[in-house]
Amino acid sequence: MKAKKLFRFAEIKKFEHVFEMPNHDDLQWQSIKSKENIVLELACGKGEYSVNMAKAFPNKHFIGIDIKGNRMFVGAKKAMTENIENVSFLRTRIEQLSLYFQPKSIQEIWITFPDPFLKDGKAKNRLTHHKFLAMYQPLLKKDGSIHLKTDSLPLFEFTHEMIKYHNCNIIQSISDIYKQGEPDFPLNIQTFYEGMHLAEGRTIYYVNFELPENPIEIPPKKKKYEEEASV
Repeated sequence: MKAKKLFRFAEIKKFEHVFEMPNHDDLQWQSIKSKENIVLELACGKGEYSVNMAKAFPNKHFIGIDIKGNRMFVGAKKAMTENIENVSFLRTRIEQLSLYFQPKSIQEIWITFPDPFLKDGKAKNRLTHHKFLAMYQPLLKKDGSIHLKTDSLPLFEFTHEMIKYHNCNIIQSISDIYKQGEPDFPLNIQTFYEGMHLAEGRTIYYVNFELPENPIEIPPKKKKYEEEASV
């Protein structure tokens, strides 16, 4: 397994559509980030959403973002093999997103099956936490929105709490996307983890929302006992 990972890490360095923590002098990255209609897939894993939506929407440019190059290799290889030109991958930490994108340059953000961080004191790491919403806000275009797809009910409910707290606008919220059978595209795209979760009989949740016009303010840090009580 270690040899396989090392091979993949070496290979993605050769892929022209994969960028590993690029700097401002990287002209190719500058060309990518200046494109119109950019859609991000955060914690993209194998990039199932980035690749499949890129095929369906050739007028948009999809960028899968993750720190784990081993998983990213799968989507990057598929995009290259199938000659899908409107998809790229960025290997970096999501906390550093604002270093790589210009204000008002992102059309949509997809968050597909992220780690829900359910352990005590880990709420701040959830990708729909106050601090992340505050980071996304200046990057999103005026009509931009955020999509969350998860098998975690606590994360789904937590996200609704964030939506309510910041007066976000809910576009669509579904408490069981498979309740009525196969969902419409693109919700019918299944990630590697989604297939595993469905085989285990888990419910899949989805919410799409817009951030408010007013700047998102991060509330004061909770005391440890308060944060534990909210999990």
